[in-house]
Amino acid sequence: MDFSVDEEGSRLIAELERRFAGIAARAADADAAGAVPEENWRDLAESGYLRVFHPTEIGGLGVDGVVQAMAMESLARACPSTFWSATMSSLVCSKLIHTYGDLASHRGLLDALLSGRRLACFPVVELTSGSDAGTYTTTVRRDGDGYVISGQKARITNATNADLGVVFSRLDGHEAGWCYAFVDLRQPGVRTYAMPHMGLRAMSWGGLVFDQARVDVADVVPIRLEKFAEGMAWGWLFISICAIAIAESALASSVEHARTQVAFGRPLAHMEGVQAALAQLRAEIDAARLLAYRCSWHRTEGDLVQDLVGMLKPYATELAVQATQMAVQIHGAWGLTPPHLVERLYRDAPMNVIGGFASNRLRELVAEMLGLQLTYRDFDWLSPTGLGLDTGGHPSSSVTLASLALAER
Repeated sequence: MDFSVDEEGSRLIAELERRFAGIAARAADADAAGAVPEENWRDLAESGYLRVFHPTEIGGLGVDGVVQAMAMESLARACPSTFWSATMSSLVCSKLIHTYGDLASHRGLLDALLSGRRLACFPVVELTSGSDAGTYTTTVRRDGDGYVISGQKARITNATNADLGVVFSRLDGHEAGWCYAFVDLRQPGVRTYAMPHMGLRAMSWGGLVFDQARVDVADVVPIRLEKFAEGMAWGWLFISICAIAIAESALASSVEHARTQVAFGRPLAHMEGVQAALAQLRAEIDAARLLAYRCSWHRTEGDLVQDLVGMLKPYATELAVQATQMAVQIHGAWGLTPPHLVERLYRDAPMNVIGGFASNRLRELVAEMLGLQLTYRDFDWLSPTGLGLDTGGHPSSSVTLASLALAER
């Protein structure tokens, strides 16, 4: 495993950073307006960023996983909202189409996404369902010579401005039980709506309602539920890298402020507590980045990385929240005053913790890979202690913690 970058990779990253300088300059205005500017999309298409994640045979740049991770962090440093919108489409959705679709049938979709002519979203969660796929109700069923899809997805990146949805749905009447449906979102039978959100404000976020929307036979790809996490791993990776970028930006702003802000007769940087906090954060960000490079390298090689990215996402996303909290402490009131960079980062960071999969669920996946098989069964905690008896000495109906947990699920 080699994390070094060759001359060609270094040139690509330098060019991307040059291009992304304009995106960074527009980030505060994009956050205030609640939309990614058209200039950003033009910069993304012309820079080649949308092609970074794919092999040359489908029009990609064919770069390795470490360069891909560096490219992601560069854009996320410039504007996390733009990063989320663009990378959800060009990495996650395009990878799913390339991996599970048929190149002969779906080359046109890939060409449109990689060129920036079209934008995609990945509708997974629903209004009343989060990480538990077993509770999803959106369904694709056969109808004449094609399929129709019905249901509602919510809290979806790019929901209101995407042209294409790579929709994770139940597949009625098929042994696989589930599918990815490549749905044209500009057709009758599809309605979208915006949802307010605290951070990543320039990123479109909302819901989609499918009412017997048409889907071609070639655009319904059966998949077994146990394979779902393989596709999600790309999302967990890009979310983690966004968090690393936010933490890095918070650290850089804090170091600069500590050097220039004078309090009690000396710069903040001369205070031991500030030095210790910044030094600790420097070490933790670098540790998260190395794990991200490892994940990206293995995933690009075609390896499964659920164990690695299951560790990375909780660590990196929660680290970013801690980093922005520390940045607010160092900046004082400026850190909570719009349109200061730290104020925006402070709002953006928690979105990464929640996005994709909740941290606790990912920790459960890592525990399972350690051999700690998780089981849920009824267990009566009350009767042996006598707490199952009411004040009159008569047995009451006992409620177990396990049954409460099951009810919540």
